[in-house]
Amino acid sequence: MRRHWIKAVALGAMLLAAPALQAQPTLTFGGSDAIGTVIDRTNAMFTRLVNERAAGKVRVNFIQGEQLGSDVQVIEQMMKGSVALYGDVLDWYANWVKDFSVLAWGFTFRDNDHFQKFLDSPTFAAMAEELRAKQGLRILASAPTQPRILFAKKPVNTPDDLKDVKMRVPEIKTYLNLWQAMGTKPARVAWAEVFLGLKTGVIDAAEGPIGSAYAQKFHQAATNVMLTDHLVSSQHITINEKTFQSLPPDVQKIMVDAAREAIAWGRKQAEAETADLAKKMAAEGAKVISVNRAPFADRALAAVKGMEQDGAWSSGLYQRIRDIK
Repeated sequence: MRRHWIKAVALGAMLLAAPALQAQPTLTFGGSDAIGTVIDRTNAMFTRLVNERAAGKVRVNFIQGEQLGSDVQVIEQMMKGSVALYGDVLDWYANWVKDFSVLAWGFTFRDNDHFQKFLDSPTFAAMAEELRAKQGLRILASAPTQPRILFAKKPVNTPDDLKDVKMRVPEIKTYLNLWQAMGTKPARVAWAEVFLGLKTGVIDAAEGPIGSAYAQKFHQAATNVMLTDHLVSSQHITINEKTFQSLPPDVQKIMVDAAREAIAWGRKQAEAETADLAKKMAAEGAKVISVNRAPFADRALAAVKGMEQDGAWSSGLYQRIRDIK
């Protein structure tokens, strides 16, 4: 009788322990782009690929939009480990590694191919390694995405048209300095509140990736849309380094491969959809203006020397990027 009782207790203990042994870790993946944008869909694709290929070993839980907070807040959560993954644009890392600031400076890159060559260069590899070593964040994959354009209550054809315009600018010092060089009065407004800010007159202008801005309906609140393409924007997927190292080697490979595949897909989608989005804005009542970018580029270039003297990024970095062929 006692022997049967001992066996029953042991069997019960095994059954109770089984779920804990079989439980797969869930990794929280934070994004802050509007739902439906290319970056949002890229993040969703990465999530699906990992969950399919690593079934039973790990699960990614993608939290869309700004449910976890702003970009800076999500990155800070990733540094602490409460968020495992983050996918958006590289510019935000300028808050921790200064050389990323150059990505937020207007007219640095000629086009998407130029940007991709930079991302594949030793120069970018050194920046990514500094982010990993000092902040514990590993960039799994990155690529160019849709350009950033300008929205305003009035038409803007030259930098002179921006004088004293109240303009929403992201909380990145380089962005602030760039648009101050253009003559605006930068204002800090949360991305989710830009439409209302434009509508109510709190701000007169804003800029952003064409896909994300369309999703937020900026063109309905500020009906002048300038195709400045002042920034070749980026997209990336990054993971907390400690989380990455805690994963088995086969799962690490799944993560890297899925990120590269999703990011490559995202670039193709971004390039295919950019022209169509401008047409949609025009069809919905916006005045789409193809500006002469040269005067804006000259204004930005004139301020580069001062930016480097102030230590915004490493001296000579801007020219090294421009020299990439």
